[in-house]
Amino acid sequence: MNVDGGPWTTAEVVRLSGVTSRALRHYDAVGLLPPMGTAPGGQRLYGPAELLRLQAVLVLRELDVPLADIAVALGSAADRAATLREHHDRLLAERDRLDRLARTVARTLDTLEEGSTMSADELYEGFDHTRYDQEARERWGDPVVDRSTARWESMTEDQRRAHLAEGEAVSRELADLLAAGVPAQDTRTRPAVVRHHRWVGLFWTPDPEAYRNLGAMYADEPRFTATYDAVAPGLATYLRDAVHAHADQVATR
Repeated sequence: MNVDGGPWTTAEVVRLSGVTSRALRHYDAVGLLPPMGTAPGGQRLYGPAELLRLQAVLVLRELDVPLADIAVALGSAADRAATLREHHDRLLAERDRLDRLARTVARTLDTLEEGSTMSADELYEGFDHTRYDQEARERWGDPVVDRSTARWESMTEDQRRAHLAEGEAVSRELADLLAAGVPAQDTRTRPAVVRHHRWVGLFWTPDPEAYRNLGAMYADEPRFTATYDAVAPGLATYLRDAVHAHADQVATR
């Protein structure tokens, strides 16, 4: 493949690519992107091959590939083509996922603003359910995450839809209690919390302390808060307080 023009100075490559001159110097220092030569004034010069290589570096950096792995992946023209083809497939898959997510948000807006309805499985289309895998492992441990992942993967589509529908039903039951003015610590919230605990327990059965931590996460982590508060404003805090009351009661038995 040919790239018209060139050679390009460091300043021109910075303008074209948005990469800083400092980053270009670092790429040179680690052997990832040496320039083709230098101008009489000492400024680095880059040719078509270097620009193509820089594009590949930036694509892989966008996908969070470490520099050391990029250097290995771009060892030859054939390696570069194979690597870029693989990551091109990933980019297309991510584009499709974001398209699905955008449609999900649009349907949710219609539901909130126009009173239309969504099925339980439509509510979560487009979400990357593996995105927070590492965070979950740090918070709950590998055995818990591995069991949960294996359980989810073993379920049929109908079972997954039923599980999502049950989670939505629990949220609406708690939202009704919140709207009715029932305090979160009231014993009338306990059946809904027991139902929630059982729903969580399909993948993992938390002890009282772990269940308290889970409840706190609903109110402390913005992405979880947004999910519950989309059902009813204040629901995430209400669920946290109801979970804490239930966990305290169980712990004292």
